[in-house]
Amino acid sequence: MQMEMVWIEKLVPEDHLVRKLDHSMEFDFIYDLVKDLYSSDKGRPSIDPVVLVKMVFIQYIFGIRSMRQTIKEIETNVAYRWFLGFGFEDKIPHFSTFGKNYARRFRESDVFEQIFYRILRNAMDKGFVNPEIAFIDSTHVKANANKRKFGKKVVRSEARALDGNMRKRL
Repeated sequence: MQMEMVWIEKLVPEDHLVRKLDHSMEFDFIYDLVKDLYSSDKGRPSIDPVVLVKMVFIQYIFGIRSMRQTIKEIETNVAYRWFLGFGFEDKIPHFSTFGKNYARRFRESDVFEQIFYRILRNAMDKGFVNPEIAFIDSTHVKANANKRKFGKKVVRSEARALDGNMRKRL
């Protein structure tokens, strides 16, 4: 066994995307937008709203398919922990925390949309997003957790044609 003192800052490479995002993106505006949705004197302390948004940011930027998997990645990825402000000993929030916060705080307001559009605008201003090219997927997928049951669905011809045209352009 060996004990070693490590500075998490030194473990994240200078050219890692989370470092670039941390230097370029502004997240502090979130506190002003959500201040009316949080209570300072009722219940137990909440997860930092900036951390919740950054967790979703990690999920989408790095193409992680679910919040459950995102949490697993955050638990083991030093760069993600650094980006969120977590040390090695800090407990990462449960994957259901974001869903519960969204349902309880953000669902009845447009705050989440305001946060999204402000981050999107900031990313565009910093050159992370090219507004000239947009890929949109509005596919509706019915959830089915039964691994033994498979159902075939007919896809509308317009969707197939659009998909075919997009593939030709790529």
